[in-house]
Amino acid sequence: MDEEQIGFYLARIGAARPEEPDLAGLRVLQYAHLRAVPFENLSIHLDEPIVLEEASLYEKIVLRRRGGFCYELNGLFAALLRALGYEVTLLAARVRGSGGALGIPYDHLTLRVDLDEPWLSDVGFGEFTDAPLRLDARTPQHDPAGVYRVTEEDGFLEVHDTEGSSLLIDPRPAALADFKAACWWHRTSPESPFTRGLTCSLRTPGGRVTLSGAKLITTEHGVRSENVLPDDDAVLAAYRSRFGIALDRVPVLRTG
Repeated sequence: MDEEQIGFYLARIGAARPEEPDLAGLRVLQYAHLRAVPFENLSIHLDEPIVLEEASLYEKIVLRRRGGFCYELNGLFAALLRALGYEVTLLAARVRGSGGALGIPYDHLTLRVDLDEPWLSDVGFGEFTDAPLRLDARTPQHDPAGVYRVTEEDGFLEVHDTEGSSLLIDPRPAALADFKAACWWHRTSPESPFTRGLTCSLRTPGGRVTLSGAKLITTEHGVRSENVLPDDDAVLAAYRSRFGIALDRVPVLRTG
């Protein structure tokens, strides 16, 4: 990522360039990213390819002002952080639901950022922390999104939230190409949550806004409201006004 691309990326998320690659700068970048770039799976339902290569991700997220899911968002965010001088390691994780079931291997891509100590940074999980988490801390960590706790067992790290869900993280370094098979599974398997539903979601100053098909869901200061949009024109207008995404057609849920 060259200097011009860095500038466009920072403008995309509305963040100034950190004076140095430190924790304060990382916090600003993660916070800004979560509020500018949606977590969305629209490519699956628009029959668009998902290419896990930096140039393709940059074109989609920065130039076309789209969002993506974890492999795309964290994959490109890692490239930005490295270009800004941060030491970043890609890590594979599996999502553990509140019932205890684990997702597939390489289910999720997350980031370790090494500063004075290792930090977990993630802009691609939908509902997750606003700020980086200390990976070496074993006491509860308070975040605007909730209270999180990191445990370690059998060489794996597990990040627990207050809802009973967690991320089981393999601490061994990974490469973006390692996630291609899992990305293919998520975009094609009928068992994948991404093929079973449409979602586009973005953090807001007071909560979150989500468009799931034609249902617009907003949460502001703990108050949730739902509104079913009347037609395709209203859906396309919501993508533009709420998420900055310009589409020429409404994504249609895959049926097989």
